[in-house]
Amino acid sequence: MSAQIHGMLRTDPAFDRLTEVATVDPDLLVTDFDSAEAAVLAGTEVLFTHWGAPRLTEDALRRMPGLRAVVHAAGSVKAHVTDAVWQRGITVSSAAAANALPVAEFTLAAILFANKRVLDVAHTYRTERAPIDLLTFYGGYGNHRRTVGVVGASRVGRRVIELLRPFDLDVLVHDPFLAPKDAEALGAEPAGLDDLARRSHVVSVHAPELPETRHMFDDRRLALMRDGATLVNTARGSLVDTGALTRELVSGRLHAVLDVTDPDVLPPDSPLHDLPNVLLTPHIAGSLGNELGRMTAWAIDEVDRYARGLPFAHPVGPDELSRLA
Repeated sequence: MSAQIHGMLRTDPAFDRLTEVATVDPDLLVTDFDSAEAAVLAGTEVLFTHWGAPRLTEDALRRMPGLRAVVHAAGSVKAHVTDAVWQRGITVSSAAAANALPVAEFTLAAILFANKRVLDVAHTYRTERAPIDLLTFYGGYGNHRRTVGVVGASRVGRRVIELLRPFDLDVLVHDPFLAPKDAEALGAEPAGLDDLARRSHVVSVHAPELPETRHMFDDRRLALMRDGATLVNTARGSLVDTGALTRELVSGRLHAVLDVTDPDVLPPDSPLHDLPNVLLTPHIAGSLGNELGRMTAWAIDEVDRYARGLPFAHPVGPDELSRLA
């Protein structure tokens, strides 16, 4: 993990419990296995990792012959867990489920605001600084009986569907791994991706980043979306063709809430920075600030389970990587 994240976790009360369930130096931070003290690595049984952890290559694992488990106090393990980890029988756990909670909360807010046209109204009000004829300009909007399309029944996608239940919304879901009966059990109508794009007032993307999902929202699929629809992306920027979406947004036909983009940081001259129909945020939907403590607590619970000889509550296996973000 980075020194900044380590510093934040080190001051979190939840982190103190780690010393109660494991023999650990809470001040020790390893950012590079090549430069780490050999004796420390040789005696390591459990790695407690976070964003920015170095990759667990075959060479790195040879330095840790006693390593039995990797507990990740963050989301995806794709950046640092390699096939060599599972080939050596090392178990892996992730706090991705904890990180999914704030992403889903952010998404819920984005959906409700999108259907109320909050961005539009705020921009108009700020510009006019006078009474707004709401019924004339925004009479067709609101959150009653609008259709929301959720792309991907991931941890986040499922939590979003759950959070949408109290509202008078019709929810569609698309996921090639989700059986129709399971979609209905979640409280959503299963739909093909093109059908979902056509019918939804808001499309929220929660699919993993894979070769087959790259630019799943391209020129053709974006054109299927109804006029005035909103695209919410809190998953990965590569799932949306930035050029195609930019053209639709510049035209004013679509709206967007983008917490992730491709590239990760848009160039300064991108029109998306200034369009009134776009809310652009720098990847803040996931755990931020004090929300990191929740992931830390979940990860320490896993270390505690390991110490007591219990299986992980949130294990990650090699077969799951193809469906994870």
